[in-house]
Amino acid sequence: HADMYVDNDKSNLVAVCDIIGERADAAATRLDARAYYSAPEMLAAEELDMVSVATAGVENGSDHYEPTIQALEAGLHVLCEKPLCNEIQKAERMVELAREKGLCMGTDLNHRFVPPAARARKYIDDGEMGELLFANMALWIDNSNETAPYFHLRALHPHSIDVMRYLCGDVVKVQAFMMKPSYRKIWSNAQINMQFASGCIGHLTGSYDMSGNHPIERCEVAGTEGRFVIENVFESLTFMHRRRPERIVYPNNIFGGVGSFRDTFKNRINRFVEQVDSGAKPEEIEASGADGLAAQKVIEAAISSFETGDVVDIG
Repeated sequence: HADMYVDNDKSNLVAVCDIIGERADAAATRLDARAYYSAPEMLAAEELDMVSVATAGVENGSDHYEPTIQALEAGLHVLCEKPLCNEIQKAERMVELAREKGLCMGTDLNHRFVPPAARARKYIDDGEMGELLFANMALWIDNSNETAPYFHLRALHPHSIDVMRYLCGDVVKVQAFMMKPSYRKIWSNAQINMQFASGCIGHLTGSYDMSGNHPIERCEVAGTEGRFVIENVFESLTFMHRRRPERIVYPNNIFGGVGSFRDTFKNRINRFVEQVDSGAKPEEIEASGADGLAAQKVIEAAISSFETGDVVDIG
């Protein structure tokens, strides 16, 4: 995150904070910023407008809650890494406090901040897809982490679920199946069925057992008038009209500006800075805290479905 703020003309990185002192010192030296070793100390000493919370913790999310609450209480806008928190009640409180304070809160759901996703969304908004029918999403990477039974779900799939919600709307029902190969301790593979509020149905395949040499993501959405496929987050978008034989292919080089996966972080962070700088209302923030919470609720519903065998309604 820090590198992106340094490169952004609208932001000025003044401080970094890490409870591991040598990490804070190294980052401060590299980024020409001041180092702090506790969030309250930094918030008291600096005149800040916004912060990024990119801590880790259990399932990559348990350390997000405390510094986010501290920053919001100090009146600062917050961009928080996903998942907002691995405990849903705390994630709800984070979003609630930002709303109470009238502050902008974003989630680093960077997979949606690519030109193919924006163009796909325009096909939907312009009515070229017709009525949405189904969505098939896949996200798989190689991750050997074995620290918690549902680490794969909570740490990875805020991304895939957010892309599905960005394109198809709110999820209202969830059914899940999971498995692990014989050498694993955690549930490292998942099949999640969803129904959206519109009636559209969706399917997510997720895995932590794929080679890093493979493409990591594929998203297909179909409607009564057309179908599109986004390949590997940003590599290409193909649109197929139901009643015409041709395919419209938008390769990444036509869009420009996304040279690597790292650029998806730049796009996401730059958009948050742009929205805060322009005075956007909290409810206008793209990939907001509320969006991060909504994705997390789908994950918790999937876990509940797997454990009980039920189809779970999301309230």
